[in-house]
Amino acid sequence: MEAIAMSKMEIFNPMNDVAFKFIFGKDERKQITIDFLNTVLHKSLAHEIKDITFRQTEMPPDSDEGKLSRLDIACELDTGELVDVEVQVINYRNMQRRTLFYWARLYLLSLTRGEGYNLLRPAITINLLAFEILPQTEPVAMYSIYNIETGDRLNNDMELHFIELPKYIKAPHKTIRESSKMERWLAYFANRMTKEEKEELAMSEPAIKEAMEAEKIFMSDPDAYLRYVNRQMALMDYRSGLEGATQEGIAQGIVQGRREGRREGRQLGIAHIAMNMLRAGTPVATVAQMAELPEAAIRKMAEEHGVEVSS
Repeated sequence: MEAIAMSKMEIFNPMNDVAFKFIFGKDERKQITIDFLNTVLHKSLAHEIKDITFRQTEMPPDSDEGKLSRLDIACELDTGELVDVEVQVINYRNMQRRTLFYWARLYLLSLTRGEGYNLLRPAITINLLAFEILPQTEPVAMYSIYNIETGDRLNNDMELHFIELPKYIKAPHKTIRESSKMERWLAYFANRMTKEEKEELAMSEPAIKEAMEAEKIFMSDPDAYLRYVNRQMALMDYRSGLEGATQEGIAQGIVQGRREGRREGRQLGIAHIAMNMLRAGTPVATVAQMAELPEAAIRKMAEEHGVEVSS
């Protein structure tokens, strides 16, 4: 079983969120994160980032009935801005609203009860995506609040950055030497390089070289590697199950004349995959995150099917 898993995972996926957090979310490797942030934000920030402080990634709900939020990487810049970096490999078709929700929560966290609005700090979200959602052809885009008539920006408090890897992959090939610094980071995350290109990239970008070295540390840890493999397998199962269930739902919709067949198929597929993950011992929090459902709903689903869950 281990040999099979190794053969399937021999091409490292830096977009795996378990690996991403290990490489980009640790104090001992924060220079990697600083370099990446400086690359993404160099056009919008008036200063170079010198240091960051990692923050708690779990944001409590506003009320008992509110939604618990977990960020992939959350940090505070040395100049006070708050940054959230999110990695998404599955298109749940809600990314635009999701990033607004995370931005709003991050923005509110900069203010404690009783403080004035003048103490609010700029909040920045960076979305690293393995799919396309935006109309422009360029793989990197930044959104903020602008006057639609004059183009004047309201303020610098909101920045929503989107990095769509498929658009980079489809673009005409460039050598590492021809590539910009942003394109070199995109090449790292896309991971479609030859051995020679990876060596050239490591020689030209010290931070990316450090990220590659962190990959080896991560993959040599049996526990970390097992979590990585489990996440990769779960993603493959999700895609496979969702595609099959969607097609089944479409067929049912055609036969029964129901226009909502596709939606029902997706919902059935998500529930089916969630149950399979629970039976395999996947933690409730992980299942809830991938299914885009509250943990309470996942626990109820498990109880109804008589499945014991791990917290």
